[in-house]
Amino acid sequence: MSASNIPATHREVRLASRPEGALDSGHFTVVEVPVPRPGPGQVLVRNSLMSVAASLRTLMKEDVGMPLPSFEVGRPLSAPAVGEVVTAPEGGTLRPGDPVTHRAGFREYAVVEADAVRLVDLTVLPDPVAYLSQGSAAWIGVVRGAEVREGDTVFVSGAAGGLGTLAGQFARLRGAGRVIGSTSSQRKADYLVGTLGYDAVVLRGAGPIEDQLRKAAPEGIDAVVDTVGGEQLRAALALARPGARVGLVGALSAQVAGESTAPVEIDTYSLIVRGIQLRGISGARHRDALAEYPETFGRWIREGSVTVPHTRLSGIDQAPRALMELLEGHHIGTVVVEL
Repeated sequence: MSASNIPATHREVRLASRPEGALDSGHFTVVEVPVPRPGPGQVLVRNSLMSVAASLRTLMKEDVGMPLPSFEVGRPLSAPAVGEVVTAPEGGTLRPGDPVTHRAGFREYAVVEADAVRLVDLTVLPDPVAYLSQGSAAWIGVVRGAEVREGDTVFVSGAAGGLGTLAGQFARLRGAGRVIGSTSSQRKADYLVGTLGYDAVVLRGAGPIEDQLRKAAPEGIDAVVDTVGGEQLRAALALARPGARVGLVGALSAQVAGESTAPVEIDTYSLIVRGIQLRGISGARHRDALAEYPETFGRWIREGSVTVPHTRLSGIDQAPRALMELLEGHHIGTVVVEL
């Protein structure tokens, strides 16, 4: 798209009010506003695809205690997006037409600081959705958090989500001997086993998680990628073998309700005796673990060793629905919206 073809207006999704409890459509408003004009050092991007994640619900609180700021009532939400540069500063490295990724989703056009966008290189990651996936978090959870090793029995909680669907595949390719997941429905369990190659799945709501997990892993668990917390984390710790590694990469049990704390009662003495390593993992503190990630992830995608499961909705007006349905557990994999 050339600068001469920029429309006068575009649509964006704003936070209408701070939710207390479950999200509904009244917490959002889709408005038509003038297309923003970039200032010095900024680029104008026409967004084509964006993703939503459970962490967005937490950012709707006024005080979230997270590295990212809370969303402001009456202002657009934000999320990872892929788009095309429309205008760029003269003398910079970006050019009109360049495909880029950034964090100003929930709008059709975005003005972004030039140093805050990243070029999309389809020769590295051949699928634009891969740039919006939680692949990097899954990679760090598997490589640095759980330290998955050859022959390990691995448990991935929240295995049908954007992170979990990739973590299970990464664990297998890192040599795991048995991969077990947890999810919320038989439909998702069938997908995990039949399509992604999970060996067993435990179901939330089908009886105590610990009992189900004990049947799925009678000899115990060597490595855990935990995206949920709560009962599922307690069950994983109860089944953890001596020396097991547990990577905490999410807290969906709290995030889906918009909470910013996720307390779990654990037996610290038992963890000490068994030498269990419990690690909170975030990408900001483990960037060095990502050095080989893009090339390896891209190669696995091209070889067909890894798929990027995702659910796609069309139209910016579907973005609120996409987030609400994700939090309600309707979708498998990364949830993306075509803009």
